[in-house]
Amino acid sequence: MGGLSIWHWLIVLLVVVLIFGTKKLRNIGQDLGGAVKGFKEGMKTEETADSDKAAGQPEQIAGRTIEGEAKKEKTP
Repeated sequence: MGGLSIWHWLIVLLVVVLIFGTKKLRNIGQDLGGAVKGFKEGMKTEETADSDKAAGQPEQIAGRTIEGEAKKEKTP
């Protein structure tokens, strides 16, 4: 009596589709899939970085150089 049958799940699915619509559910699925894919790629990158550090290779940092001039304020 405590378990849900297949008919209960089908009714819940039908209600969810009626509330959100198929387009919105498809977009949610694509967003979730992209997030999972990005997470997996991030984990691969982290594993590669860990293996590079273990191999003694220096870590490369990509960035920009900001040039400027510092001046000391004159106080009265």
